[in-house]
Amino acid sequence: MIIRPATQADIDALVALEASFPEEDRFDRRTWRRLLSGHASLLVCDTPKDGLLAAAVMLYRKGAAIARLYSITVAPEARGQGLARALMAACEADAAGRGARAVRLEVRVTNSSAIRLYEAGGYRVIATLESYYPDGEAALRMEKSLEAPSNGVP
Repeated sequence: MIIRPATQADIDALVALEASFPEEDRFDRRTWRRLLSGHASLLVCDTPKDGLLAAAVMLYRKGAAIARLYSITVAPEARGQGLARALMAACEADAAGRGARAVRLEVRVTNSSAIRLYEAGGYRVIATLESYYPDGEAALRMEKSLEAPSNGVP
């Protein structure tokens, strides 16, 4: 398994990766192109045998101390293999390398498997956002600090 930055050459595979998502939650080709050329970091996980199996999108605002995990996608046939955890760790390292002090995300309140994944990764719920998604579903806003506790040591 290789985690690497996505390129324009990955767009077809990225679109295919999200084919199992509800249409309102998918990124179209134009959105992937925009993300690849903007203030985002796109990481993909692929294997020589199976191709692109997972992707994550991190958003950054210039000067902001909080990075945003905007999307994480794992192919249905590759779920349960630790790819999401590996991508989250790579995203957190990317964010820390850019000077972020925390990573924030939103997740559907009904997405219990993702919520468990984020909680296991050290994210905590900081807010509930009513009617957050276009279909009216609420979201949990979760955050993880990237700063190690100082334990009184400067």
